[in-house]
Amino acid sequence: MNMYVSNLSFHTTDEDLKNLFSEFGEVSSSKVITDRATGRSRGFGFVEMPEEANAKKAMETLNGKDVEGRALSVTVARPKEERSGNSFSQNRKRW
Repeated sequence: MNMYVSNLSFHTTDEDLKNLFSEFGEVSSSKVITDRATGRSRGFGFVEMPEEANAKKAMETLNGKDVEGRALSVTVARPKEERSGNSFSQNRKRW
């Protein structure tokens, strides 16, 4: 199960996220999303756990939990939407 984790401290690393969720079972991946230009955390990330029961327990326990002074929000991640190229060139008016 893929989970969306928001309201992360800007100091949280991929490894920190993995360690937090590992208490509930195997974590197959953990990723804090960073700004492309600065490399700084954007305050959210994704955690994937192969066992749905473990993931649900982690969500129940960690949602709202205070971590580094911030109340985490943990939900099921929505599927990534397809991007259809450059929206600017597709939406500009043709003269």
